[in-house]
Amino acid sequence: MDTPVEAPAPPRPGPAAPPLGGRLLAVVLTVQFMVALDASVVNVALPGIRTSLGFGGEGLTWVVNAYALTFGGLMMLGGRLGDIAGRRRTLMAGLTLFGLASLVGGLVQSPGALIAARAVQGAGAAALTPVALALLTTGFPPGRALSRALGLWGATAAAGGAVGVLAGGVLTEWLSWRAVMLVNVPIVAFALVLAVRLAPDRRERTAPRIDLAGAVLVTAGASVLVLGVVRTHSVPWGSAATVLTLGAAAVLLAAFAAVERRAREPLLRLGLLARRAVLGANLFMMLLCSGQFAAFYFTSLYLHQVLGYGPAAAGAAFLPFCLGIVAGSVIATRTLARVGLRALMVAGGLLGAGGFAWFGLAFAAEGGFAAAVLGPSLVASTGIGMCFVPLGTAATSGVDPREAGMASGLVNSSRQVGGSIGLAVLDTLAATVADAPGMSRAAQGDGYGAALGAAAGLLAVAAAVALILIPGRGDARRQRP
Repeated sequence: MDTPVEAPAPPRPGPAAPPLGGRLLAVVLTVQFMVALDASVVNVALPGIRTSLGFGGEGLTWVVNAYALTFGGLMMLGGRLGDIAGRRRTLMAGLTLFGLASLVGGLVQSPGALIAARAVQGAGAAALTPVALALLTTGFPPGRALSRALGLWGATAAAGGAVGVLAGGVLTEWLSWRAVMLVNVPIVAFALVLAVRLAPDRRERTAPRIDLAGAVLVTAGASVLVLGVVRTHSVPWGSAATVLTLGAAAVLLAAFAAVERRAREPLLRLGLLARRAVLGANLFMMLLCSGQFAAFYFTSLYLHQVLGYGPAAAGAAFLPFCLGIVAGSVIATRTLARVGLRALMVAGGLLGAGGFAWFGLAFAAEGGFAAAVLGPSLVASTGIGMCFVPLGTAATSGVDPREAGMASGLVNSSRQVGGSIGLAVLDTLAATVADAPGMSRAAQGDGYGAALGAAAGLLAVAAAVALILIPGRGDARRQRP
């Protein structure tokens, strides 16, 4: 029987941290920032991309969808490849792929070439994200060192998305849409220089083999699921095409689960989900990111369409969100050992829910920047920042270091798929409430407010999940062998 693991205790005196710990942290944070940045930086540049490359009809949405499709579909495979081929090796391959795709994407002259570059970027990100978290959880000893590293990881992941909106607006307005692709190239070069000097991968005498059937099924299932969800902008939820697509995804993922039960060396050992902390962390991550992705999206629309902000001004309006994330992460890092995983996740989830509810009410009332953006941004982002440190710990609680990439791939898949599904559902809700194309500012505010009010409900559910599934400090002590 798996024993729940409580929050890391303060470290006992022991050997000093490895000399490359600082370099490892720098690599992981650089990678995490770049991937989070890229998920949002392109959105602000879409009008310029349409004009420059001549996108027509719904083709422009595939600049975003192509990235989401490969990112979400290949995440589990990327995490397991890190376990099998070596995390340093996989990290460097992912960086190279991501950097080359960014360079090509910044130089393309046709819509199809840009979409292809974005798809390759997503594949590179799918290797980088789970491997970065696995390197972090296996490279630092439990205790303050790991808590601090996870705090920085969480702050970087969440703040990167907010900074992406700011950077996208500034780069697009002052330079060109191409700059939002090319900005990744120097970041990749910096990360590669640091990664080269990390400790080489250890070679196992009997290295596990890739679970090919599982890899095909989970990649196909996750990709079809993301495809069905992201197309709901143009293909309604109740349409035959969407129902059949989501049904096919369910069949593929069920087949994946059946294969994994019998595989000798599975891509995902289903026993991981028997751990309350791991299951709770993945469910919490899905709900949290549904709200977080929606907050970035609808707040950006509100700033542009209701308050009339330009790209650079709208980007700057996200700075309070970045500050709140940092503040929440600092609070979590300093209090985790005392209060435990569950208390932090419940408190952070409820605080985030309060911030999203404030967004919803203020948007519906057509509030100005201070009431509708500044105040709720600080409250919601502080709550979200408090969640990432315990989430990273819970998602890998008790996991064998050889399966760290597997667990990291799972929680990052939950992040991406949960965010995509949540945003699509909430976007449908916003459109239904607003109820007309070319709507008035008041109708737009009502729609965006309804969506973020629903997002508040998702974070409240996440807090309930943490209360039920994440072990408290007393539970963990009583159940220790």
